[in-house]
Amino acid sequence: MRLAQDNNNPTIANFSGETTTEKARYAKKEFLRAQILELVEQYGELASSPKEFIPGKTLINFAGRVFDERELVSLVNSSLDFWLTSGRESTLLESKLAKFVGVEHCLLVNSGSSANLLAFSTLTSPKLKERRIHRGDEVITVAAGFPTTVSPIIQYGAVPVFVDVALPWVNVDVSQLEAARSNRTKAVMLAHTLGNPFDIDAVVDFCHKYNLWLIEDNCDALGSQYNSKTSGKRRTGSFGDLSTSSFYPAHHITTGEGGAVFTSNDLLAEIAESIRDWGRDCYCAPGKSNTCGQRFCRQFGSLPSGYDHKYTYSHFGYNLKMTDLQAAIGNSQVDKLPIFTQKRRQNYLRLKKATESSTNEISVMEATYSSDPSWFGMLIWPRVGSKYSRDEIVRKFENKKIQTRMLFAGNLTRQPCFDEMRNNEDGFRIVAPLENTDFLMNNAMWIGVYPGLDEPRMQYVEEAIHDIFD
Repeated sequence: MRLAQDNNNPTIANFSGETTTEKARYAKKEFLRAQILELVEQYGELASSPKEFIPGKTLINFAGRVFDERELVSLVNSSLDFWLTSGRESTLLESKLAKFVGVEHCLLVNSGSSANLLAFSTLTSPKLKERRIHRGDEVITVAAGFPTTVSPIIQYGAVPVFVDVALPWVNVDVSQLEAARSNRTKAVMLAHTLGNPFDIDAVVDFCHKYNLWLIEDNCDALGSQYNSKTSGKRRTGSFGDLSTSSFYPAHHITTGEGGAVFTSNDLLAEIAESIRDWGRDCYCAPGKSNTCGQRFCRQFGSLPSGYDHKYTYSHFGYNLKMTDLQAAIGNSQVDKLPIFTQKRRQNYLRLKKATESSTNEISVMEATYSSDPSWFGMLIWPRVGSKYSRDEIVRKFENKKIQTRMLFAGNLTRQPCFDEMRNNEDGFRIVAPLENTDFLMNNAMWIGVYPGLDEPRMQYVEEAIHDIFD
C-alpha cells in the first residue's frame, strides 16, 4: 500500500492504516533500510566473488572494474535517499580525491573527456585577463595518445602544436618544446602515457619560463608519483595548474561514467565550477539559495539591477556534474586506491620481468626517471629487425584469450577526424616529423596489469609471454 501524507499534518498513514509520528516513520524507514542493505551485502559478496578461470578459454580482459559488496551497499544506500543529482556523496568524494592527489580543489564531472573539456574551457575565461586562451592561440601537446586530450583545443578554435614522444618512456620529447613554442603559445596539455609520468621537471620548468598554463591529463595515471627536484615526491595531478581524471570502468577507480578536475588555484576552481554548472555566476550548492545574501540586489552586465543571481551567467557553460549515485560508488572505490596502485605496480614488474629473456627481440615501456608509475598497461613493441611483428604478437596474445590494445589513437593527426584540417595551415601544427609516434602506431601494443588479475590469471599471462617470445 502506498504511503499517504496530509501536508497539513505531520502524521502519515502507516501500512495498516494507523497514524504515527514522523519520528516513528523515520525509524521504520531506517529499519527497512538496514534490512535492504543486509541483503545487498550478501548479494554483493556473491556477485563480486572470483569467477572460475579456465586457462586458454576464459578471456583475460585488458582492464575492468574491481569491486566488492561495499560498492553495491554504497550505491543502494544512496539510491534509497533518491537524491538524483550531486549532493553529499559528491562533496565527500571531492574531498577524498583532493586529499589523495594533494591539491586544494576537486570538481567531479560526468566523464574524463568532460574533465578535459572543463579544464581547457577554464583557461578561456575572461577572468584570466591577459593569460586567457583565445581562438587562434596555440597549445603544445602530443599526437600519441587519446583524442579527448586534444579535442577541447580544436573545438574551441585554438591550435594544437604536436611534438613527438621519446622512447622507451613513450612520453613527450621535451627536447622539442622550445621549437614548438611561438608568440601565440599559451598552454601545454599532456597526458601521462599509460600511467607513466612525463618528465614533469622539464615540462614545469618550460611552462614557468614562458608563463604558460599546464594541464595534466592524469586519466591513466591516478596514484602515480614523481620525485621533483624542486618540490619533492608528489602524486601526478598535483603539478599542473589543472589536472584531470577519468573514472570509466577501465581506469584506476570507477564510478561507471565519471571524472574530475583538480587544481590548487582558487580562481581556476571558481571558473571551473561556474562552467561545469551551466556557466552560472551563483555558487549555491544544489537545493540552496542566497548563499551570498545578495541574490536580488546586485548588478551584472546590462541585466536589470537586482536580477536573480541564480540565473546570472558569467561563462558559456554546460551541465557536467556527476550524480550522487555515481559518487557513492566512488567513495568506496577511492578508499581502495592505495591497494589498487600497489597491485598495478606489482603486476607490471612481474610481467616486465617475464619479458627479460626476450629483450633482444622486444622492448617494453620504461618508467620515466624519478617516477613511480601506477601503471595502466604494459606497452610492448618489437625491436627494429626483430623476427616478430606487432600483428603477429597481437594474434598470439588474442589466440590465448588475452586481450590487447593499441596505443589509443596511434598518431592522432592521421585519424579521419583530422582529414578536413589537413590542408588548413591554421588547423594544427607539427613541429618535426613524428617518427616515434608513427613507429608506435605501426608497432606497439599493450596488455593489462589491472588489479583484477588474480594469481591464476597472472601466472597464465606470464606463461603466455614466455611461450610467445622465448
